[in-house]
Amino acid sequence: MNPDHAWPIEGYAALFGLADREGDVVRAGAFRDSLAARGELPMLVRHDPRLVAGVWRIAEEDARGLFVAGEIRRDAVAGLLAMRLVQRGVDGLSIGFRTRAARPLTKGRELIAVDLIEISIVPTPMAPRARFARINTQRTMT
Repeated sequence: MNPDHAWPIEGYAALFGLADREGDVVRAGAFRDSLAARGELPMLVRHDPRLVAGVWRIAEEDARGLFVAGEIRRDAVAGLLAMRLVQRGVDGLSIGFRTRAARPLTKGRELIAVDLIEISIVPTPMAPRARFARINTQRTMT
């Protein structure tokens, strides 16, 4: 993708074994079936389906959590909004999902299997360590 048309970003949308603000804990493997059944995921702003800012081209589980890489699109109105948020320091990620299997915890749930629907750029993620960084794609010539 031409960097004039998109801003590449990557990070973790969920981290395994860490409780979020509601006490929910995502278990490793929770996304496996959902990821196998989907291709790219929409990148939204604040979980608003009208604000599609770009696309997540990579979403995969690793030892740490759900790693994602995608691009904020400059040619989308919501993409421009997302870029302004990023320039102001917003770097949170939040998953939009349906629970397929969960086990109750003292506070919250252990999420065993979920259907991943979208991943949003948000100012305050439910999982405090779910963050992204912009990827510098410009190379200097020597």
